[in-house]
Amino acid sequence: MTESSPSLSAEQDRSAVLALALLRGAVAAGLGLGSVTVVVLALWISAPASDSSPGGALHAAAGLWLLAHGAELTRAHTLSGVPAPVGIVPLLLAVVPVWLVHRAARDVLVPDEGRPAPSARGAFGMVVGGYLLVGAAAAYYVRGGSLSVQLPSLLFPSVVVVAGAAAAGVWTASGRPIGPPPSWAPVSLHEALARSRFRERAGTVWRAAAAGVAVLLGGGALLVAVALVWHAHPAQRSFVQLSGDWSGRVAVLLLALVLVPNAAVWGAAYGLGPGFALGTASTVTPLAFSGRPAMPGFPLLAALPAEGPGTVLNWSAGAVPVAAGVTVAWFTVRRAAPPDAARGDAWGPWGTALVAALAAVGCGAGTAVLAAAAGGPLGTRALAEFGPVWWLTGAAALVWTALVGVPGALLLRAWRLRRRDRDGEGRPAGAEEEAAHVAGGPGVAAPGKTAVPEPSSEDASREPGGGGRRWWRRSGNRDGDGGTDAGDEATGPVAGDEPAPRGTAVAASLAAGAVPGPVPPAVHSPAQGEDGGVAPYDFLPTGPWHERTVRPEEAGPSGSA
Repeated sequence: MTESSPSLSAEQDRSAVLALALLRGAVAAGLGLGSVTVVVLALWISAPASDSSPGGALHAAAGLWLLAHGAELTRAHTLSGVPAPVGIVPLLLAVVPVWLVHRAARDVLVPDEGRPAPSARGAFGMVVGGYLLVGAAAAYYVRGGSLSVQLPSLLFPSVVVVAGAAAAGVWTASGRPIGPPPSWAPVSLHEALARSRFRERAGTVWRAAAAGVAVLLGGGALLVAVALVWHAHPAQRSFVQLSGDWSGRVAVLLLALVLVPNAAVWGAAYGLGPGFALGTASTVTPLAFSGRPAMPGFPLLAALPAEGPGTVLNWSAGAVPVAAGVTVAWFTVRRAAPPDAARGDAWGPWGTALVAALAAVGCGAGTAVLAAAAGGPLGTRALAEFGPVWWLTGAAALVWTALVGVPGALLLRAWRLRRRDRDGEGRPAGAEEEAAHVAGGPGVAAPGKTAVPEPSSEDASREPGGGGRRWWRRSGNRDGDGGTDAGDEATGPVAGDEPAPRGTAVAASLAAGAVPGPVPPAVHSPAQGEDGGVAPYDFLPTGPWHERTVRPEEAGPSGSA
């Protein structure tokens, strides 16, 4: 029993960790549901006359929480008596559950003190399982209420949204790795992911696509804001007519706020060209506002353009996709031809065009997903289609960013390389010094440069018995009468001087024989070596060294060479 106790303890620890992951998923779902419930109950309490009971308010809160995950609801009480679907997801409200699931999956993989962390698969499964248990309970609770949920929509996209957010949290906790691919993937994919250049270009594609989508959303939000200012009076009248008391107006204001991202997607679809539908018989595009719109009274819808053909102001919305294409090109060239890199480190034109094209594909896919989430039915018959068509919007985003981004990336790359060649920024390190040596030695500067003479590393001599000293130190300081300072000869090595290499001509001359007396300072000869330094005979001693070399007993020690 004592031998099996450690394994039992480890098994208990693993079970406790998995149970904690399950609990974290349930707590994340409870926090999202509780936050929506608090807001709905506050509005219900502040209403002066409410037709529903507290149970009805709780049913509405649970239905709104499920709607934030992408589930489609059904309104039972309508004026016509026919149940009407509600499929438009408030995107700002959807941020709360997605962030809670992401944070729960990320924090589970952070090990607590004295307790092991679960595996990535175990954390993902337990967090998603705990979250879906609370979601299933909420779906069962709203069954038969004023807002009931359609069961097929719980599987798609609700479960997909929760699983995707949890997978993103696990990936973030693991350090956001790219690869390795599964074992059944082809060998070529494994080899491609192992290359650093592939990972760099994949990251560039991701950043450029995300930047393009962000610019589209920002441009769409700008279009909506300008339209609201332009139609300020109709928007104000619609806001006042929806409710007469302040609690109702607060509810309308909150609903308009959570639908602002949806309006930004609609504005992006309008700028891209396909526009959006206001029912089955009406379409709004920059070219025309056609058909008979089936619009409910709402402040954001009051900012629509006037019916009929579009004007120059409507056509100016095309600047939004152009800006997105330019952004894709800019983020691509930031990596393809960085300002501080040499010309040889820049990507080729084909690689730059391929990365920009893939970023355009990613931008189109992201825009299509947002367009699908931002639209949906608001009722039956005429209101069965409301919002942008996702595949048309995604295709338009792909075409715009590809037509603008790919040529723009190639032109920007060529301009950067040409400017670098013109300004000399693309020269490798040491190119100017080599050009100066070829032109006239180290004392001659290249055109437009200031000559700064620097002592060569071969200008240092080495004494037979000690540290190295530079030649101008050994020769002594000249005074006014042409003499030398004898004290310099006995001062020894100078701090900071490096010893000369043994292969220099000065060391060879010292090895030939001891030189009595000081060595005069060298005078630079017009003839210079191939490396730009002075010739070896500039440091020859003044004594008769050729006579001493014929007598071995007077020659220097053999180890000094």
